[in-house]
Amino acid sequence: MSGNGKILVFVDLPGGELDETGRGLLSYGSRLAGFLDAPWGTATLLEPAGEHLAAFAAYGVPAITCVAGGDNALDTPAHLGRLLGQLATETTAKIIVLPHNDLGATLAPMIAATLNAAILTEVVTARRQGDGVRLSRQALGGRVAETKEWDGSRPLVITVPVRSLSQVLMPTVRPSTPALTVWHPLALPTDAAATVTERIPPDPQTVDLTEAEVIFSAGKGCDQATFDQLKELCRLLNVSFGVTRPVYDLGWTGFERMVGQTGRTVTPRVYLALGISGSMHHVGGIKDSRRIISINSDAKAPIFANSDEGFVADLKEVLPSLLERVKAAVGGAQ
Repeated sequence: MSGNGKILVFVDLPGGELDETGRGLLSYGSRLAGFLDAPWGTATLLEPAGEHLAAFAAYGVPAITCVAGGDNALDTPAHLGRLLGQLATETTAKIIVLPHNDLGATLAPMIAATLNAAILTEVVTARRQGDGVRLSRQALGGRVAETKEWDGSRPLVITVPVRSLSQVLMPTVRPSTPALTVWHPLALPTDAAATVTERIPPDPQTVDLTEAEVIFSAGKGCDQATFDQLKELCRLLNVSFGVTRPVYDLGWTGFERMVGQTGRTVTPRVYLALGISGSMHHVGGIKDSRRIISINSDAKAPIFANSDEGFVADLKEVLPSLLERVKAAVGGAQ
């Protein structure tokens, strides 16, 4: 990598815990440092301890810098962005990595402004090229693809889509004994910067399917009754619902709920396919889901070959029973 700077990976520790996103960032940072042959470290707002500190070590993190009082700045993103920019300057960081979630996407431009740095969001690949780095990004559900080159002449801030982060521990990673440092920033002027007063989670029933965490989808194996039961199940479990092209063509829901290459390409944590045969167009739109579970009455349905788990069953029997159990678990229909 051009220059002597290092890679600084920002890892949020919600409630003091290292979550899936955090583990994915550690794996990403380790691999990026290897690709670019550059030193790296992490910045946190809380001091990791116990099993969470052990996880940092397992991913080969050489250094952890905890920002003193950083957790108190979470509700003032401009202030936190300047703190992280100050830290990047003092640690000679040349690449600052954040997750592309609400917090990371908010902080990235503020850190870039503080450092007068280049910025690229939703980066999916980064490779060394000569003395620089070649980065590719995808946005708007993969509808926009762009490649940029960074020459290292000034710092670079990047965000990485959460769903492209893998928690897999690469066999080449050697466990470390991280050096833990508490960093006390210089006093920054207080101002009337915007303050977060409330965080409202997205409604799974209306959120864009490209952003959904869990999706239950109906295929042509569903009739009107089972489709209605599926929608009620999704409402009770607070998850998103989708459909295949044949169901959309029946007019049961809008185009925004259609999953597949001609609809929405999705990458949820869990994708439940109900009565979906598994055409190549549909599978192409769900293949990057972390876990695919299928229920179909046809044991030879192609969807099973593309599923992590598959069950041969009749939806007319499964859905009413499942719905009854869910209603009992949540205290009846809501």
